[in-house]
Amino acid sequence: MAGMMIFGPPIDARALFPVERAALLELLAGLEPADWARATVCPGWAVRDVVAHVLNDYLRRISGSRDRHSGAIFANDETLPGYIARTNEEFVRAASQCSPRVMTDLLAHLGPQMDQVWAGMDLEAPAELNVSWADPEATSPAWLDIARDYTEYWVHQQQVRDAVGRPGADGPDLLVPVVDTFLRALPNALRGEPRPEGTEVRFEVTGPAGGVWAAAVTGGRWIPVPEAGAPAATVRMDQDTLWRLATRGITVEQARARARLEGDPGLTEAATTLLAIVWV
Repeated sequence: MAGMMIFGPPIDARALFPVERAALLELLAGLEPADWARATVCPGWAVRDVVAHVLNDYLRRISGSRDRHSGAIFANDETLPGYIARTNEEFVRAASQCSPRVMTDLLAHLGPQMDQVWAGMDLEAPAELNVSWADPEATSPAWLDIARDYTEYWVHQQQVRDAVGRPGADGPDLLVPVVDTFLRALPNALRGEPRPEGTEVRFEVTGPAGGVWAAAVTGGRWIPVPEAGAPAATVRMDQDTLWRLATRGITVEQARARARLEGDPGLTEAATTLLAIVWV
């Protein structure tokens, strides 16, 4: 099936990277030394570790996409989640030798190079890094790969903001593409729930960055569709709950408690397992 049908309409997040990064650099410049040691929602990681992880993502993406560097190799019998967890931890440990200022300076220096990498990509070409949480079997388009990276940077910034008590960078201009990208995981969340052809599920996200997304059984599989007219199930959830659920900043049970679920319980339960990260 065409990528448009499997993954929905394209998202072009490229212009948002400098905006998100500027907000991050402003945030980091204002932190006190004690803030860098504050715990985050990421298990075992303080603020400085999350920032080191973002730096690792910059280095890894520039090295791979621009320089065609293969990077770390898989260990014997290592799964993708295991590989990601191991290599992330290795870099975070190594970065403990870097000062907050050095890490911040590196992010500022590497950011424009990242922007050039994105600018040179054909949005409709096959992704360099497949977005497995959207579809573990199909080849993702480049635009989804790029949007996925944008959501990761945005989420890590919010995790730092939560840890240090500094709200912000969550206006509609930056959050709309995050919500839109995360809802591309809806068909995959529903794939274990076979239903008759044409069955639809509606997912409403409330708040300034919200909207309506839907998936329907088409050709024997769940795919994104325009807003459902007569859905078999509806999930209503606010924008803050949605992004935290998709990244497991909160549990599925916590998200369901904050949501309104209507219709087929099997479909509402499946829809609220929506996951937009690689999970161990």
